[in-house]
Amino acid sequence: MAKKKLRIGMVGYGFMGRTHSNAFTQAPKFFDLGYEPQLTAVCARNKERAEEFASNWGYESVETDWQSLIERDDIDLIDIAAPNDMHHDIAIAAAKAGKMVMCEKPLGRTAAESSEMVAAVEQAGVPNMVWFNYRRIPAVSMAKAMIDEGKLGRIYHYRAKFLQDWTIATDLPQGGEGLWRLDKKIAGSGVTGDLLAHCIDTAIWLNGEIESVTAMTETFVKEREHTLTGKIEPVEIDDACAFLARFGNGSLATFESTRYARGHKALYTLEINGERGSLEWDLHDLHRLEYFDHGDQGTTRGWRSIHVTDGEHPYMGNWWVPGLGIGYAESFVHQAADFIIGLSGKGAAPTFADAHRTDLVTDAVLKSGETGLWEAAN
Repeated sequence: MAKKKLRIGMVGYGFMGRTHSNAFTQAPKFFDLGYEPQLTAVCARNKERAEEFASNWGYESVETDWQSLIERDDIDLIDIAAPNDMHHDIAIAAAKAGKMVMCEKPLGRTAAESSEMVAAVEQAGVPNMVWFNYRRIPAVSMAKAMIDEGKLGRIYHYRAKFLQDWTIATDLPQGGEGLWRLDKKIAGSGVTGDLLAHCIDTAIWLNGEIESVTAMTETFVKEREHTLTGKIEPVEIDDACAFLARFGNGSLATFESTRYARGHKALYTLEINGERGSLEWDLHDLHRLEYFDHGDQGTTRGWRSIHVTDGEHPYMGNWWVPGLGIGYAESFVHQAADFIIGLSGKGAAPTFADAHRTDLVTDAVLKSGETGLWEAAN
């Protein structure tokens, strides 16, 4: 029997537009979904490039005005893969129009923005989700299951870092299509909202609410030419951030992120230490989950490396045979599949409300970076 169509309107054709389009294309090939995703329309200001994108990915039509996209009767889901300054208005308009909404992270440039977005989707009663994809890397999902089963016992420490090096050059401009992440008006913040948001979302998911933080931030290059104006303008985003945190369960945490760690392109690692054991994960070896079980006995007790590729591991039963890996792109496939499956049940996380909690933490981190004080994060 033919499945009901889920007609998707995508806003944006950049890096995330590609990952989302691939996710919706691949999800029904590997997962049993209650709906059939249909790439109905892509929206971007540059019509020629949008048409090229549509042709490559199989979108049926192109729009250059997101409001026109939302007004269409043949669109069920608005997926926002546009720069951060567009998330708020598009999401609220889509919710008011009765559309389902998915949005790239961070949900809002500030918690005030995301609070209004949460109110809009909840008032409209529309399904919603934010693309924090690292939750759905099988090894990270397995870590969640192990923590929930009590394998680590009481948690004492959580530490995470996300390191890059792409903004070190002093002649790199800010702003414009390719470099909007360096423009605070568009991005909202630098590494805190871009990279640490991922770390914070995963941390809350694995270890519970973050109650308070104290942070230091730094902008290493104070001025850059702006692509759109051609003028030398102040750089207002944070190039680097490190902060301490206290969780509601009493555990302590350290977080670090920078775009000035020469040699690191996307080093995301996390470690969790509990009374009964510890877990460690590294994006560069994303199928490996390192596990120490204090309950092991004798001279062979030590860290073990779990290769998360067996059919009984999270998501892996939908892919190849045991021992063969998947990659970064498949975490988005998992998220698309979970969202669509959730339409027939209890929904799927992270919702807008979940992402708002992350925005509350990033706001507190940025405030602490200015005040030098401990700031409440919830």
